[in-house]
Amino acid sequence: MTTTTASTKPWADTPLALIPTPIYLTKKHDLFTAGASHMCMVHNSIFRGYNSIYHQAPHVIEEDKAAFIGYCLTWDKFLKSHTDNEDISLFPRTEELLGDKTIFLESHKEHDTFMPGLAKFHEYLTTLPSPNHFSGPKLIEIMVSFQDTLEAHMRSEITTIANLSTHANTPQAGSQKEKDTQAEFDKREGEKIREAGMTDVMPFFLFNFDCEYEDGLWKDWPPIPGPVRWGLINVAKVLHPGWWKFASCDGARRRRELYAVAGLK
Repeated sequence: MTTTTASTKPWADTPLALIPTPIYLTKKHDLFTAGASHMCMVHNSIFRGYNSIYHQAPHVIEEDKAAFIGYCLTWDKFLKSHTDNEDISLFPRTEELLGDKTIFLESHKEHDTFMPGLAKFHEYLTTLPSPNHFSGPKLIEIMVSFQDTLEAHMRSEITTIANLSTHANTPQAGSQKEKDTQAEFDKREGEKIREAGMTDVMPFFLFNFDCEYEDGLWKDWPPIPGPVRWGLINVAKVLHPGWWKFASCDGARRRRELYAVAGLK
């Protein structure tokens, strides 16, 4: 009789625990429950990216250090561009829609709690004399310095957006205004991720997505045609061949064992 035991090797669901989507929790699909859920899936990709870096940093071998640094800097670019998009586009447009300038006051303040740490992360990786000088423990030390504030913000922001469902000025559920606003928000979010980088940030998002999350609820999201998604993944593999082996998911967006810890017992 053959028995199997669960792997004790870490995966990209710790130390930052993934966030349940409001749609999965409530089964509601109104404008802001859906918006918060889509945002949640982006946040979870950022979390998996963080976790994949955190667990693999101490185990990267010399010949892989340059590629790992490239992977880390792409995560940095992903988070920075996502935060900038919120401050410049998403928050102001939502405030305009609801006629309320107070709804994201805390979110703006929370950005300031982790962005200095992210700047140190970027500075460390971009000022190394050479890839061989990379230190996994040093990078983790920097990451831990903003881990709690990053996690707290990412979680609270989902709650903030979902709670807008009950705002007095939210478009009525099922109305044409709600449908038009949802289409506008989805279009803008997709454009912002593409603007952040079609050959680095977008593939990073997809390589850390996990299409089987929440019982496969998100397997068809985001609504990117299959051939386009295939092209994005494969062009990224050609342009940055060493980066994606560190990702938490494969080209089909299914979770896989983390590369740098695969040989650990």
